[in-house]
Amino acid sequence: MKPRYTDKVIVITGASDGIGAELARQLASQRPKLVLAARNADKLAAVGKQCSALGALVLCVPTDVGIEADCAALARKAVERFGGIDVLVANAGVSGHAMFSEVSDFGWYEDMMRVNHFGTLWCVRHALPHILARHGQVVGVSSLAGLFGVPGRTAYCASKFAMTGFLEALRIEVAAQGVGVTIAYPGVVATEIRYRGYGADGKPAGKSGLDEGRAMPVETCANLILRAMTRRSRECVMTGQGKFGRWLRLLLPDLVDALARRKLAKSSAAR
Repeated sequence: MKPRYTDKVIVITGASDGIGAELARQLASQRPKLVLAARNADKLAAVGKQCSALGALVLCVPTDVGIEADCAALARKAVERFGGIDVLVANAGVSGHAMFSEVSDFGWYEDMMRVNHFGTLWCVRHALPHILARHGQVVGVSSLAGLFGVPGRTAYCASKFAMTGFLEALRIEVAAQGVGVTIAYPGVVATEIRYRGYGADGKPAGKSGLDEGRAMPVETCANLILRAMTRRSRECVMTGQGKFGRWLRLLLPDLVDALARRKLAKSSAAR
């Protein structure tokens, strides 16, 4: 019995490093047709070579998902090369960390929304007709910050909440047409996204702003996403703390807020 994704056309955004690159490598041994997208063409090509060596057919498409025309071109090139699309993994994203009161220029809030939310929406818009034709899948890599308000992450939370809400509504709309929608909610993962993310001034932060001591290995995160994809699960909340927090917020929302304030106070004192 061949693996689920053998010969399937899988589009992965944000595939030049981090979660996207590792997911592509883990999928590659199943011999799919991978369409890898990211802004950095050189790093994307390097990941493409790794995936080809593992058995996948690979098409690399330099793409900025914050530009709708790029998202349209990505879907078009995937179909031109491989004849259709079975799976879209909307993984591309940018991070940011700043207290709301520290921000003076909110232009980067808009930029983040374009990448994290509209980048997902636009990729889905242009890939969905092809996914519908094959009763395929949409996989969105959101964040625990797409489920919980996190102090210092107002922009990031807003963009990920928007992404989550869009994909949850989409799941219901396309279920009867045989399309699955899986949303992954990683916590802190050992990637560079937070170091490259926005600081209060809109420039790369150069530091995380979060506790990296217990960061999940990227290999573990990608494997959890792959397992959820394979099962066509509706969601994948990746940490015990995240799973417990969802229920606790329903039962004792004030306690969850108090715990967040306490953590924020400790973080501020440590600066």
